[in-house]
Parts: sequence; structure tokens; C-alpha cells
Amino acid sequence: MIDLGGKALLPGFIDPHSHYINSLTVANQVNVYAPPAGPGKDIASIVAALKKFQADNNIPKGQLIQAYGYDENAMPGGVGLTAADLDKEFPDNPVLVGHVSMHGAVLNSAAMKKYDITAQTKTPPGGIILRKPGTNEPSGLLMETAYLPVFSALPLPTTEEEVSWSRKGQLLYASNGITTAQEGLTHAPDVALIQRAAAAGVQTIDIIAYPFIMDLDTVLAKNPASTFGKYVNHVKLGGVKITMDGSPQGKTAYFTTPYLTGGPGGEKNWRGEPSFSQEQVNQWVKKVYDLGLPLNVHVNGDAAIDMLLKAHEYAAAGDLSKQRHTTAIHSQFIRRDQLDKYVAYKITPSFYTEHTYYFGDTHVLNRGKAQAFFLSPMRTAIDKGLVPTNHTDFVVAPLDQLFVMWTAVNRISRSGVVIGPDERVTPMEALKAITINAAIQYDEQASKGSIEPGKLADLVILTANPLAVGNDGIKEVKVVETIKDGKTIYSAPGN
Repeated sequence: MIDLGGKALLPGFIDPHSHYINSLTVANQVNVYAPPAGPGKDIASIVAALKKFQADNNIPKGQLIQAYGYDENAMPGGVGLTAADLDKEFPDNPVLVGHVSMHGAVLNSAAMKKYDITAQTKTPPGGIILRKPGTNEPSGLLMETAYLPVFSALPLPTTEEEVSWSRKGQLLYASNGITTAQEGLTHAPDVALIQRAAAAGVQTIDIIAYPFIMDLDTVLAKNPASTFGKYVNHVKLGGVKITMDGSPQGKTAYFTTPYLTGGPGGEKNWRGEPSFSQEQVNQWVKKVYDLGLPLNVHVNGDAAIDMLLKAHEYAAAGDLSKQRHTTAIHSQFIRRDQLDKYVAYKITPSFYTEHTYYFGDTHVLNRGKAQAFFLSPMRTAIDKGLVPTNHTDFVVAPLDQLFVMWTAVNRISRSGVVIGPDERVTPMEALKAITINAAIQYDEQASKGSIEPGKLADLVILTANPLAVGNDGIKEVKVVETIKDGKTIYSAPGN
């Protein structure tokens, strides 16, 4: 028997959506999140953080320097970071500053040369290459499909680094009380990397990976559909991932109505664009359904959600309400009529209430109060009978499950505005969204998500009971210890 001395024992937190593979690399990158998560309050602060990182790590000329968490909405006067801002201090190093949405980056001139981005580079469908005014010269920002070739070409860890980086990445999740993590858009090389590291015995937590639809055939060649859904060395392929639009804060989410503030490059009547055509998405969803695999679909804007519903109706014709374990990741700007179809089609929304804090004020400016206040409408979803989950989308936001709970309960923006008071939920409902509801999302409710006889001993010990500290006190609760399969995998310093 262990006396917790007033601390609280809860089920281990289950991550409904993040990007585990990024946890392997962020320890080797610069944090430029906007405060309070990082130092990136303006361009000068971002450049200073990059310079300090370069000096602290003795990075030589010619070596790539990467950062994560850049949010142009936090920049004073709305003036975003450009290649020119980086060129002044980094003329001899390629620099890539990842956008907070994870759907793009700002590159300096050396990086654009390295990845062959020039005035002659055509903007692909569904992509954005910001140009210098009046010219075709790229100014540094690449988003969506225009960024994919650069992302795919980024350096991977060596065989030796795979093991050490994997341990560090899993410790990052464990230190936040997470015993099951998601790799939310997995390219074929990353599937192989995760499986190699797991076979080497580095696993402390469970990881569920969702191969990207464009990599699916390559993944299936070594991992037949029959192997999905089964843990091997604490790793399983959970299903397939399709991305249908971008991010609302990056103005690349796809809407049925225009952004009130124009497009990312000043475009008029800008509604965003889909990542792929409706016909392409229809075929991909049908392929996944025909394989009998679960499907995770990234949808932010209501037009993208319309595309998902149309694709489901096409692919599931004849039995629209069959349980296919389809999860609509984010579903941030969903309409009420679309929620009704989620109910009818058994589509699970995995919401993102952290946007109420990090980007709520921006969404009000870009989308208007009425639409912004219905952001990630967890209250309405629960009342309609849905079983929603709630996530960080790490590294878009930091791993902090208590902060996830706090945002679902309070929905307070950076400026102190309550973003949709009618969509606030109870602390218990917020807790369920990262425990038992997430277990249901993964069809693992028989073994995870609650403390019951016969379930795995996946547990987290907290400094206090988040259900009993008051709504505002939730974010002050800290993780003391994380237990996986009955074994302690993280203990806070001084515990």
C-alpha cells in the first residue's frame, strides 16, 4: 500500500492526437513559441533565441538550424518573419523556423537555396509560397503542399541517434502523465524508425501511428492491413491519416465563407484551399474503408468538414452509420448541422480547445465572434451524444494535459475573453476527453482509460485532484509520477 499523502491517482493520460515523431527532434531545435510557452514575442526575440542556440551548441557554418512554434499572429503590428530578417544574422547557415501550425516554415535564403526554392518555383495546388511584393521572389514563408517537399527532405537521426532521441521523446510524454501517445501523420521512413527503436527495447509508453495516405502503399508493403491494430513492442499502426486543409491561424484552413482579414498573402475573398480535390479524397477514403482500417482526417474549416462528409457518403454508400472508427481531427470550425452528421455517421470529433487560449483572439479577428465562439464546441457535441476527445497537436502546442483540461473548462483567451462561454464543459467531462473517451477513440476501452480491475496499470499521480481545485486551479496541478504497466517511468525531481 502506498500513501499518496493528499496527492491524486488518475488513469494515465491518453493522447488523442499529437506528432510523437517530432518529440525526437525538438530537443535539437529552438523553441520560439509565443509567451508563455516560449520567447517568441517578436522577430527580434526569435532571432535572439536562434543566435543563442547557435552559440550554445557551437553550430558550424553550413549546418541547418531549426526552430519550432513560430506564430505570426503574435508578431507586433502583424508583420511576420521573413528570410531577410534571418539573413542578417545567419548568412552562412540554412535556417528553418517551423510555423506553429506545423504546416509550414519560414526559410532564410541559405535554406531556400538548399531546398531549391526560387522565383521559378511554381506554387503547387493547395500550397502557399509568399512572394516579395511585386515580384516572384519568395520571401521565406512556405505553407501546406508547398512545404511538403522541404519537410520530406529534412535530415533524419542516425541509427545511433534513433535510440537516444526516442528515449528523450518518450520521457517528454511520460513527464506529462501520458502513457499512450499518437504519431498523427507518419511517413513511411518514420514508421520504420519507430519500429526499429521499439525493437531495440526503448519503449516506455505505447505509441499509435497513423501512416499518411500518400505513404500508405509503401507502409502496407511491409505492414499488411492485417497487422494494423496490434501492438508489437508497445507500437501499433492505428489506421490511416488524410489531411484535407490547413490551419485557421495560418489562414490555410478551408471555409465556406471568406476570412475577414484576407489571405496570408493579402488575397481578397480568401476562403483557404483544400489540400486535395474532392475526387481524390473520395478515392482515398474508400480505399481506407475497403481495407477495413480506422481513419483519422485532419479538418479545420467547415468547407473541409463538408469534404469529409461527402467523402464518407461516397465511400460508405449503403451503410453510412457503420462503426468504422473514423476520427475527425480538430473539427474546430464545425457547424451544428455537421455535428448532427457526425452523430449519424459515427464520426468522433477530436477537438482542440487549446486554441481558445493560444489563438482565440486571432480567430475572432479572422472569422468573427459568432464562428469563433463555436470553436471546438465540446459542450454541444456531448449534449448531442458524441464522445469527443481533446488534444494538444504537439508540437503546435506544448504537451500539458492539465492545460488541455483547463482550456476545455474555462475557454479563456490570452486577452482574458471567454471564447464561447456556452461551450465550456465540467472538469469531469474535460478529464474524460483525455482518458476514457480517448481509449474509446482507439477502441482500447477494455484495457485503458479508467482505473478498474482487469485494465492495464497505466496511471498518473498528480499534486492535487483536478476535479477538486476549482476551475482556474486545474492548470496549476502538476504531474508527480507516471506509471506504465505497473512500473514507474517518470518521477518528478524531488519526488
